[in-house]
Amino acid sequence: MKHLLSIEDLSREGIERILDRAASFAEVAGREIKKVPALRGRTVVNLFYEASTRTQSSFELAAKRLSADVVSIKSTGSSVEKGESLKDTIQTLSSYDPAAIVIRSPQVGAADLVARWSPAAVINAGDGKHEHPTQALLDVYTLRQAMGDLDGRKIWIVGDVLHSRVARSNILAFRRMGADVTLSGPPTLIPRGIEALGCEVETTLDRLPEADVVYALRMQRERMTQAFVPTLREYAERYQVNAARLGPDQLLMHPGPVNRGVELSADVIDSPQALIGRQVEAGVVVRMAVLYELLAGSAAPVGVTDDALAPAEALR
Repeated sequence: MKHLLSIEDLSREGIERILDRAASFAEVAGREIKKVPALRGRTVVNLFYEASTRTQSSFELAAKRLSADVVSIKSTGSSVEKGESLKDTIQTLSSYDPAAIVIRSPQVGAADLVARWSPAAVINAGDGKHEHPTQALLDVYTLRQAMGDLDGRKIWIVGDVLHSRVARSNILAFRRMGADVTLSGPPTLIPRGIEALGCEVETTLDRLPEADVVYALRMQRERMTQAFVPTLREYAERYQVNAARLGPDQLLMHPGPVNRGVELSADVIDSPQALIGRQVEAGVVVRMAVLYELLAGSAAPVGVTDDALAPAEALR
C-alpha cells in the first residue's frame, strides 16, 4: 500500500492487519518511555488546511512515538495566506524529502492530487465531505476492543450524514467488517443514493432500539450554506441521542467535537456506554499503525518484537 486515500483502498484483511498492528502499539503506549525507533530518520509532514484538534495532535504524537521528525503546517500563518496554491506548497515541502504527507483539506480530492504531485506516501486526514479513512479505522479498532468482531452487528449512524466525511468512511469500513449499517436523520441531511454503499436509511429513530451501536454525527454548521433543518431545537427533539433513546446495552460513539445538547445530551456523553474517550485514545495507536504500514512496509510481521518496536533508548 503506497497511500491511504480512502477506505476503499483496503480489503478486510488489510484493515485487520492495521488494527492488529495498532494493538501491538498499544503495548508501547503503556511503557514509561513510549517511543520506538521504527521511523527514525524519516520526516512526516502534517498539512492541515482545516481546524483540527484530535486528528492533528494524534498524527503528530503518532509520528513522534515512531521517532520520526515532524513538520506541522496550518494554512493560518503559512504562505497559503499569501495565495500560494496547494501544488506549489507540495512542491516546496517535497524539497525536504518527506516520507509521508498527512493532509486535511476542505476540498474533495485534495489528498489524491497530493499523491500525484509528491513521491511521499500520502494519508487523507479528511477531504471536504468525501472521506476520513483513519477515523473509520480507529472506530473499528475501538469497537473490536469493546465487543469483538463486527460480523452481524447492527450499527446506526445518526445525524448530519450529508456533510460528514466520517459517515462515508465508516459505512465502507463497518460494511467491510461484516456489520449492518443504517443511516438516520432528516431527509435533507441524507445524501441521495447513499444506499448504493450497502446501507439502509431511516428518517426516524423509531427502530433505534435494534442497534448494537449508535454512532452520532455532529451537525456541521460550518459546511451548511442553507437551512437544512428548521431549528437546532427541533432537530434535537427528533434526532438527539439521549438517555430516553439509548438503551443500557447499546454502545455510543461520536467522532468529536460534540455539540452538547444538540446531537447528544450530557447524560449519555458521560454514560458507561459512551466510547468517545476510547476513540480518542485509539487515534494515536491506529495512526502509528498506518504510518508504520506505509513507511516500514507490509512485509513486516504483525506484532513485531524486533528492533523496530524495541524501546528507543535500548538502541542508542
